[in-house]
Amino acid sequence: MHILFLTDTLARTQRLARNLGRLDHTRIVDVLDPFQSPSSIEAGGVKLIVSDVASTRSDILAALRLYLDALRKPGMPFFCVLNGTSPRAEVQAAALKPTRIMAADQLAEPITLALGSPAKPAGKPESPGFSAHIAGAQTSLTEILARGRAGRAIDPALITTGAAYIESALRESDIRVWLELVWRFDDATHQHCLLVAGLAAGFGQKLGLSRPDCERLTQAGLLHDIGKSRIPLAILNKPGRLDEGERAVMQTHPAMGYAMLQGHGYSADMLAVVRSHHEFLDGSGYPDHLHGRAIPDLVRLITICDIYGALIDHRPYKTAMEPMKAYDLLASMTGKVDPDLVRAFHSIAIAAGAADLKVTA
Repeated sequence: MHILFLTDTLARTQRLARNLGRLDHTRIVDVLDPFQSPSSIEAGGVKLIVSDVASTRSDILAALRLYLDALRKPGMPFFCVLNGTSPRAEVQAAALKPTRIMAADQLAEPITLALGSPAKPAGKPESPGFSAHIAGAQTSLTEILARGRAGRAIDPALITTGAAYIESALRESDIRVWLELVWRFDDATHQHCLLVAGLAAGFGQKLGLSRPDCERLTQAGLLHDIGKSRIPLAILNKPGRLDEGERAVMQTHPAMGYAMLQGHGYSADMLAVVRSHHEFLDGSGYPDHLHGRAIPDLVRLITICDIYGALIDHRPYKTAMEPMKAYDLLASMTGKVDPDLVRAFHSIAIAAGAADLKVTA
């Protein structure tokens, strides 16, 4: 056994396990089954836990906690399937302190990543440490977002560790391999944060920045959207375009992220990235309508990576833009983004275009 499923409805979770395909080393436990208990499970055989509980009844949640307290070891991935989008369900899921909260159809990639190396994409050969770097980055990001959703403090050391994995991966491979791997993730927020952090790492290396400066830039890319961890999942994961009210909620994420991190040991420039990465040089951005010199260089760099990443991201309601077309659109944003940095970013767009990314519906 490698994966332990904890459920309140065996039939539903059995279908889920079958739909995931390659999961042949699993055990499914009804947490209310009086003939089963945590002591009946060989703890050493559990590598990952998935909870698939639909009910919010207190007795079911108490039984679930009993299994988690007994079997979840430090560092063990725990994925919580969210059945429904009610605020109560979200709060109760976050209270379990999972590595990650997601819908059932988003489980396949995180489980594959947690239990084994991702499939190798075409491109520059990976070094022996590349798979470990990307797995480490994903683990760090899942913990960062889980802490954010649960209202727990996010230790700067966690950001430093995750960014170091990404920066090292980009030194040992290239941006096209990174993009192809990140594009396989189902969760839009994970995909975008890892994509932007990888673009930032590659950009810093292309600019010839020192390794500490590259890592700082990568940290900013990894952290920039932390405020989205407080946005309701019904808005964050909506499979269509947001309406005006939903956009207003979404646009609170920079200020929300800034408030989350204040007083927790983050530098002023890192806080500025979180709060101001949607600002434009002409003052048309948000939340503070900053102009020109009021926007620091680190923010300008991340803004470019963020815009470009959003353009080549795939979403259910839009087709991902081809890398060079995305660059052309970025370059056309006269007066909004730093033109010198956009020109320097051209080499990253060329490398991304060489990946021959496949856009799928």
